[in-house]
Amino acid sequence: MAITVKLPTQLRDAAAGAQVVAVDGATVRDALESLFAAHAELRERLCDESGAVRRFVNVYVDGEDIRFGEDLATPLSDGAQIQVLPAVAGG
Repeated sequence: MAITVKLPTQLRDAAAGAQVVAVDGATVRDALESLFAAHAELRERLCDESGAVRRFVNVYVDGEDIRFGEDLATPLSDGAQIQVLPAVAGG
């Protein structure tokens, strides 16, 4: 299955500069594991010790926030696009 993960600028250094990474997986959890296998540093930046997505990281599948659906168990279809957006704060 062709799944892509879009990474924002602040995470690209942990993915060898990639803006988009092709991954495999039937669910968001599977796709993220595929991403982490290729770019291990992203695991710590995106997930907590229990494996859950950190609360300040937003994950979308085809524009829909996974937290309002099945979270990491959200199923993926061929061609799905995952977008990872860490919250940005400042002032």
